[in-house]
Amino acid sequence: MAAPSELVHGGRSIYRSFLVQVVTCVVLGTILPPFIYFGAKLSILDNPTFQNSVVASIIALVAGIFFARRVNIYPGVKQLGAVLPTFIASFGAVALCILAFRFEYSNQVLLLNFAVSVLVYIGVMSMATKADRSIFYTVPGGRIRRLKNVGLIVRDLAVPTLPMHDGAIIVADLHAELDDDWERLLATAALEGVPVFHFKQVYEAATGKVWVEHLSENSFGSLLPNMSFMKLKRLFDIALVLVLLPLLVVPLLIVALLVRLDSPGPVLFRQERVGFRGRPFDVCKFRTMRCEELSMDVEEQRAQAMTGENDPRITKLGAFLRRTRIDELPQMFNILLGHMSWIGPRPEALALGIWYQKEIPFYDYRHIVRPGITGWAQVNQGHVTELEDIDHKLQYDFYYIKNFSYWLDFLILMRTVQVVFTGHGAR
Repeated sequence: MAAPSELVHGGRSIYRSFLVQVVTCVVLGTILPPFIYFGAKLSILDNPTFQNSVVASIIALVAGIFFARRVNIYPGVKQLGAVLPTFIASFGAVALCILAFRFEYSNQVLLLNFAVSVLVYIGVMSMATKADRSIFYTVPGGRIRRLKNVGLIVRDLAVPTLPMHDGAIIVADLHAELDDDWERLLATAALEGVPVFHFKQVYEAATGKVWVEHLSENSFGSLLPNMSFMKLKRLFDIALVLVLLPLLVVPLLIVALLVRLDSPGPVLFRQERVGFRGRPFDVCKFRTMRCEELSMDVEEQRAQAMTGENDPRITKLGAFLRRTRIDELPQMFNILLGHMSWIGPRPEALALGIWYQKEIPFYDYRHIVRPGITGWAQVNQGHVTELEDIDHKLQYDFYYIKNFSYWLDFLILMRTVQVVFTGHGAR
């Protein structure tokens, strides 16, 4: 049975024909284009350059399809929108391998196959999406009403009768006390091969949030991050910083000089924030706001820690640095020191963290992973500080922890690039 996230993002009809999609894309996207381009000359088959380029294109295409399918299971991902960045990543990785092993290759074939593969896969996915007919049918009772307004096609079942609809999916609050007739319906649906899901599974798949009311409902085991991935992620964080630092030294010095000339005050902004396992640390960023004296009053400290929309304290240069996220780059040193990761829940100012901890149940649980320069909540929600918004942010953070993986980090990275170019969520 397909995972709930896959059903939310296009239905079973898209994924049951995966092999057909791959074969179609390989033939139309990587084999035919070079033949057509070179005039269908059979002699090119004996050319090692041609052979290597076609084989490399096939590997990159299959990898691109696999990557696109993996990130498509997460909420908020437009199927077609994920194709280009994933194919750029797969073809780019294959090209680097070709260069590293010094295989003979043709730039023309690789570029041609990349362009055609993207177009062919988009066409295949478009047709599969139009063919999808998934509808969620809800069983009355319990907290099922929470599925309203989450972006799904939802219909209420009035009587305990199995929907006669290809692509029907039944959703119920399986923790609620249901009548015997409704219990029989769920059993019948399972026997007939109709998917039955607990409403929280569908809610998480549709919204990208984990709704936590009682920890017993989301056992610690289901929210514990993947510890082996956490160790590998730490090694990757350090490696990426060591690669980027030599390349960014000069640009960072230029930005530091511009900050110094833009307004009086230090180049770097330091602030105590709550970090990994709840331990405070000093975050380091380029200063983007005018300096002000820190108040001794707790409520005023909270207000100073909050950055509002069009905050008058932000300088002209600071607005640009925030919009492009350049102000975050000095946090690479926080990553080296183990305070942070590239990707994770954003660390809150200590004054705000203490406040949220008192007001919001389970708030401290977000500190089970290292905070990040960017994160799932940031690319979905942007920058928020009010309590009602923080509650939603916490649900995004719990979703990230529960789905802690390479694929989610890859998706967050892609969407962060989009945020940098659009400026969404910058304050």
